[in-house]
Amino acid sequence: MAVDHLILTTCFASLFASLLLYLLRRRSKEIVSRNNEPLTVKPGNNDVDIIIVGAGVAGAALAHTLGKEGRRVHVIERDLTEPDRIVGELLQPGGYLKLIELGLEDCVKEIDAQRVLGYALFKDGKHTKLSYPLDQFDSDVAGRSFHNGRFVQRMREKASTLPNVKMEQGTVTSLVEENGVIKGVQYKTKEGQELKSYAPLTIVCDGCFSNLRRSLCKPKVEVPSNFVGLVLENCELPFPNHGHVVLGDPSPILFYPISSSEVRCLVDVPGSKLPSLASGDMAKHLKTTVAPQVPIEIREAFLSAVEKGNIRTMPNRSMPADPIPTPGALLLGDAFNMRHPLTGGGMTVALSDIVILRDLLNPLVDLTDKESLSKYIESFYTLRKPVASTINTLAGALYKVFLASPDDARSEMRRACFDYLSLGGVCSSGPVALLSGLNPRPMSLVLHFFAVAIFGVGRLLVPLPSVKRLWLGARLISSASGIIFPIIKAEGVRQMFFPRTIPAIYRAPPAHSSPQ
Repeated sequence: MAVDHLILTTCFASLFASLLLYLLRRRSKEIVSRNNEPLTVKPGNNDVDIIIVGAGVAGAALAHTLGKEGRRVHVIERDLTEPDRIVGELLQPGGYLKLIELGLEDCVKEIDAQRVLGYALFKDGKHTKLSYPLDQFDSDVAGRSFHNGRFVQRMREKASTLPNVKMEQGTVTSLVEENGVIKGVQYKTKEGQELKSYAPLTIVCDGCFSNLRRSLCKPKVEVPSNFVGLVLENCELPFPNHGHVVLGDPSPILFYPISSSEVRCLVDVPGSKLPSLASGDMAKHLKTTVAPQVPIEIREAFLSAVEKGNIRTMPNRSMPADPIPTPGALLLGDAFNMRHPLTGGGMTVALSDIVILRDLLNPLVDLTDKESLSKYIESFYTLRKPVASTINTLAGALYKVFLASPDDARSEMRRACFDYLSLGGVCSSGPVALLSGLNPRPMSLVLHFFAVAIFGVGRLLVPLPSVKRLWLGARLISSASGIIFPIIKAEGVRQMFFPRTIPAIYRAPPAHSSPQ
């Protein structure tokens, strides 16, 4: 009897010791980082913590950022070879500051990236130089322009150096959903094998052609114009280290350096229909309509690029962010939100979004806590609004103002904008701070936009007002309102100007997720 009792006691003691050892080991893994130190997360039942669909600028930067935080990340990208695009080549200073914040500033090194210090604006034979307001920043802070593919590959390489980031080439065909919760993705590998990957959080950033966005947002995609892209070789821009914007007829023409020997030219063609490349109509259009409007210093290089025939096109899409909050998934980058690329704000928005998302997710040890994770996802969609909406609204409004128009009021608004920016002082530094992402404040945008309109009206009334000029001034104000208010409405007035009134915002970690 005593022996049986001893054996039973020994068994219970052994079982208790094993359970205690298991709990101690499990607890040791639940260490939350402080001061941005890497954290160790709960392993859970999934192979990874986060799936990222797409490894462009947004996906690659996000993979490195979350991997550095200690998350186990699985990136699935359709094509891991170097991209060859004609957009995503100019990073504004505000975006470069975000790149520094994410520890990715070295990704613009060793790719022959060029410093960009501002813009030069050309109209009707006149020009004005607009410099970024960089006085309060370190000397390294400026815009950067480069080959998009080189930049993306540098970020992919940096993300791949982290042991907890797996980058795989494959095509995601669908999201895996169970009871309204996204559990992961189904994808086809490079070899054609159909597989599934599971994670508590799936982040879709597969670009402007996303085939997954429909279940996560209400896409309202517009294509106001197309870009026709050329590369000018071995030519010097009139203003070195500046982007050049020609207010042409019918729409803007852009020039900016993408290497020490190459200048990107983007000719905007309004509408969805383009002259035919195959028939030679496009080359004829560029030679006869566009070339005479190009600054004389680079006109010969422009014509030489047209003769070489390496002409490419890209539709300019715009799509306001209108998410459908879905447990287990969120959208990021061009898959979620697009604006006209005239102002080069896309990468700044994406990198700003990544900083917000990183800081939101940092306190969450266990991403399988669906309730907390869903609240943070909703918070992300709200907290991003002021910055993103300012850049989006500016891009849409500026494009419409810069378009040539037979309407007198629109033409007067265009002239007023050029002359207002030419005044210098706060009239140029304020709008350029908005454009550069250094001061993305919605109210500042609205004030400057209507300051341009009022400036235009004031010029009409000097020296002597007339009924005709008063009527034109009224139409100018009406035209300005008709440009900016529909864009603001699409972005969301409350989210853009009064985000603190949105109850979804989470500003502190849930009590049960706080470090002990």
